[in-house]
Amino acid sequence: MLRLTFFLPLLALTFVIAPAAPAVATDAPSAQLPLKNLPVPGENFLVAGRPAFLIASPHAPAGQPKPWVWYAPTLPPYPGNEEKWLIDQLLAAGIAVAGIDVGESYGSPTGRKIFTALHTELTSARGYSAKPVLLGRSRGGLQLLSWAADHPDRVAAFAGIYPVCNLMSYPGLAKASPAYELSADQLAAALSVHNPIDRLAPLAAARIPLFAIHGDEDKLVPLAANSGLVRDRYLALGGTMELIIPPGQGHSLWSGFFQSPALVAFIRRHATP
Repeated sequence: MLRLTFFLPLLALTFVIAPAAPAVATDAPSAQLPLKNLPVPGENFLVAGRPAFLIASPHAPAGQPKPWVWYAPTLPPYPGNEEKWLIDQLLAAGIAVAGIDVGESYGSPTGRKIFTALHTELTSARGYSAKPVLLGRSRGGLQLLSWAADHPDRVAAFAGIYPVCNLMSYPGLAKASPAYELSADQLAAALSVHNPIDRLAPLAAARIPLFAIHGDEDKLVPLAANSGLVRDRYLALGGTMELIIPPGQGHSLWSGFFQSPALVAFIRRHATP
């Protein structure tokens, strides 16, 4: 089921993705927990030697696994202050927010392995639901959709804010290939096992609902090659996706991306069945 929503832009600001950090190593424990400024107070801790965070909700349901949203990318600037409104809405609904810094891994097996460690920590040691809602902002879409394709049984839903869904679109195979420990040509030959747009069938088979809000003027992560292509392929596979396309919006900090009632409603519907 597809719903297209159009509305007038309120404010547009130029947004530039932070400079790339080196791809992470699989087992590189950190001797000291780095300080992370979160938009809402939360806990910082280490998982598999990598910085992770958890913003717990004081309204979590008692006597059952606690619902949560898995946010990516958890790089030093993210989540940012622009996500405060969204996080506040989720906390009020009893939904926690968590994430882990896997560096600029672009959805690689190394990053996916660390993601699995976070899932194990939250579900086995902290009482959180085995099926979180995944929330990918920009290149966080690559990370979360890649992990979801490996583990469709551990996903309630996926939502994206102009999510990257296609390695060929962003960052490009030449830039992504070192994180995969492959050459660009080798990565091109292996896209069927790494590229999210080529790995949608397991999600459709598991009936995972998708959502994205993505501007039609996005030059950095073009709509047609990312959320639009996912929509077309996912519907063809029998899946469901809600796609909101704000006209005239690009890859920016426009408040409509981060203060979307439709996004909140989608997350609440699937995080708290």
